[in-house]
Amino acid sequence: MNKPFRLESSFSSVNKGYTPDYGGLAEEKITDPNQIVRAFRRRLPVFFLVILAVFSTVAFFTFQAVPIYSTSASVIIDSREKNVVDFGSVLSGLPPDSAIVDTEVEILRSRSLARKVVQKLDLTKSPEFNPFLREPSSMDQAKASVKGLVLGLFGGGRDDSLETESSQPDPRLEMDVTISTFLAKTSASRIGATYGISVGADSRDPEMAAAIANGIAEQYLVEQLDAKYEATRRANAWIEDRLADLRDELNDAESLVEAYRSASGLFMAGATTLNEQQMTDLNAQLIVQRADLAEREARLNSVRQAAEAGNSADASSEALQSAVIADLRRQQAEIDREKADLENRYLPNHPEIQRINQQTSNINAQIRTEIRRIVSNLENEVTISRQRLNSLERNLSSMRATLSENNRASVRLRELERNAEAARTTYETYLERYKQIDDQENLAEADARILSQAMVPTAPSFPKTSLNLVIGLLLGGFVGVGVIVIIETLNSQLSTGEEIEQSFKVPFLGVFPLLSRVDRKDPAKYLVNNPMSSYAEALRNLRASLIFADLDSKIQTVTLTSSQPNEGKSTLTYGLGRMSAMCGSKTLIVDGDFRRRQLSTRAVSDVGELGFLECLFGECSVEEAVKVDEKTGLHILPLTENRNTPRDVFGSKVFNDLLEELKREYDLIIFDTGPILLMSETRVLASKVDQVVVVAQWLKTNRSALKETLSVLADFGASITGVLLNQVDVKKYHDRGYGHSGYSSYSSYYSD
Repeated sequence: MNKPFRLESSFSSVNKGYTPDYGGLAEEKITDPNQIVRAFRRRLPVFFLVILAVFSTVAFFTFQAVPIYSTSASVIIDSREKNVVDFGSVLSGLPPDSAIVDTEVEILRSRSLARKVVQKLDLTKSPEFNPFLREPSSMDQAKASVKGLVLGLFGGGRDDSLETESSQPDPRLEMDVTISTFLAKTSASRIGATYGISVGADSRDPEMAAAIANGIAEQYLVEQLDAKYEATRRANAWIEDRLADLRDELNDAESLVEAYRSASGLFMAGATTLNEQQMTDLNAQLIVQRADLAEREARLNSVRQAAEAGNSADASSEALQSAVIADLRRQQAEIDREKADLENRYLPNHPEIQRINQQTSNINAQIRTEIRRIVSNLENEVTISRQRLNSLERNLSSMRATLSENNRASVRLRELERNAEAARTTYETYLERYKQIDDQENLAEADARILSQAMVPTAPSFPKTSLNLVIGLLLGGFVGVGVIVIIETLNSQLSTGEEIEQSFKVPFLGVFPLLSRVDRKDPAKYLVNNPMSSYAEALRNLRASLIFADLDSKIQTVTLTSSQPNEGKSTLTYGLGRMSAMCGSKTLIVDGDFRRRQLSTRAVSDVGELGFLECLFGECSVEEAVKVDEKTGLHILPLTENRNTPRDVFGSKVFNDLLEELKREYDLIIFDTGPILLMSETRVLASKVDQVVVVAQWLKTNRSALKETLSVLADFGASITGVLLNQVDVKKYHDRGYGHSGYSSYSSYYSD
């Protein structure tokens, strides 16, 4: 089947009794890339307007801002160790760990250091840093004038604020305010994970910015030197007095150590006493002797275990190492070979066999004798080794008793030595420090040094005109996209057929072009004069969709309705009637809008005294009330100007009878009604006609209104053919990406 002309040329079937799924409104229209592009194209003027506004604002503030010059000096904390002895860190360098570097940053930001720089550069006389020297701005003067006016109106006396500001301020307050301003325009921060610190300064004067940054760095080094000089002076006086006392304490402690050593007999042999040295030697000999005894006992046990286990003792390691047994084994092997040869030739009782057996017995006896000798030697060696071990253990036990006495005496000796060593260490430390104070140069050096001086900046750091303009442009783009998203999210207007089908699940019948200003005054006349135009084709397709809406039954009665007034339903009703008549169908259009009568006004020049209501009330026949369009042969049943009724016209039996009479007479009957959300009679009529077409105005009808319209029609059991978009600006429609890309090519088929 056919549907009304759609610029997208997409058609869908329409069934009688179609019930829309109007409950699922799309909350967000931007659901795929094509819709995003369409939304962007649709809101392109808004996008560029937002970009222009944001860019202009950023540019205005950029060019109006007072230029600020920034520069920085670099200070590095010296991580090299310069002090030989660390005495309580009185004069030592700073340990270059993270906490110390952060602490030095705070020192650079301290008010005490800032005060000295302010005094050195005489910044209290600079209006940039001393707000008391600034001239009141126009805004300040305006505020003061308003305040004075208010005080005058309410009897508060005159305002002395301007006079107070112009009078000489307290010098201490002036200095504090200048220091606060100074700190706000300076900075100090660690350079990454290094020992370097960057000292920055901002000023309207580039030379002043460089002078401030260098002044902070130089004053920081001066502060360190002053602290060291003061510490050195205090340390000198105290160390000199302390050395004399420590020298006497050291002499007394060393004298006590030597006297006690002589009295207790703790004579030294190098680093140990003589008894300790002798005992160490005995322990070494004892260890060697025990190892020797264990080795000899192991060799003896090996031979004995072999004999007890029934194994041949001559197979032990001791026997195998014996040259005698090795020679006897060789002889035994030769005799065994000879015996084997004789046994092959003679009987066991042969004399030669007897001789060989006797030789074998002699060899075995000699081997056993040699083994017994080896075992006897091993036993003697074990006995001698054990006696030596016992002798060493007795000597060691005697030495231990002597050493125990010496150890008890050594306790007191070590105590005296520790006292003497402590006195010696303390004395040497103080003496070394005393020497360092006189000749070590690094005691007069700061723990940091200036890595680079601040240079006079050649260009302002604020505002960065090029960067700000680029940022303004980018920001405008982001804001523009955001505004488009917000507008599209809040937009409730119907714009596309896809939106209607996706949101309400009803067929989309197509778009009806918006005519030019001249043709828009009389669309019906334009239709007759331009039967091959896109507007005529849209009406022709709408008629086809209505005729073939239900293939099982004939469609004779149709009504066009809308959600709101002025959406063009009366114009489309008149145009559809003319198109049907031009196509050869006997068509009647009925003006059912009892309040506005727009169809009657447009279609009939002189209504007269007879019309639709008169026919309904039996005052005349249909033939007497119907007017005929001379150009198309369309029959029109108008409403008279002075006749109205509060009765339910469309719900009466009289209307049903009239409707049946009209069906017998005409091929197609089209009713024009009022907006369905405003007029109850429209709902009744929609339930009685064969098909209902909902007219929605492009970019005017909102989704909630259309949703309610479809809901009302569904509640009254109306057969909905579909929804069409009226008064569509075709050029904008396709520029925003709603139509096919080939529109420009097939638009040549229409003659407008």
